[in-house]
Amino acid sequence: MEFRRKRRRSVEIGLIPMIDVLLVLLFFFMVATTFRHQADIKLDLPKASVGEQAVAGQQINLFVLAEGGYRLDTGEASAEHLSSGLESLKSALQTLPAESKQWPFIINADGKASHQAVISVLDLANQLGFYHFSFAVDAASKHE
Repeated sequence: MEFRRKRRRSVEIGLIPMIDVLLVLLFFFMVATTFRHQADIKLDLPKASVGEQAVAGQQINLFVLAEGGYRLDTGEASAEHLSSGLESLKSALQTLPAESKQWPFIINADGKASHQAVISVLDLANQLGFYHFSFAVDAASKHE
């Protein structure tokens, strides 16, 4: 009888395959987290540094309201409020003098106004021959 114990082989855990698996998992979670956070981005628009100001009376201010209405201000004493849509805005822009097409066309869009409303205004003004567009924004604080 042989009472001698057989020598057991030592068990080794391969570190190289484990490191490979951990790196693949790390890469996967980094990419998945990046895609998940893109939908959670919160924007506080519009804010920018203050640019040049046009001479008062020689500019067209168009206000795009949050509820979808428009207000046109050409620097005259009476500002015309347009709430019925793009057709009334088109007719109001067509009544402006011919030299107004060279004036700065400033779009003052509410932060809650739809993007489509702003693009529609840009397209309409471009079709009517206006080309000096700019957007009014809140001045960003230097300490924000």
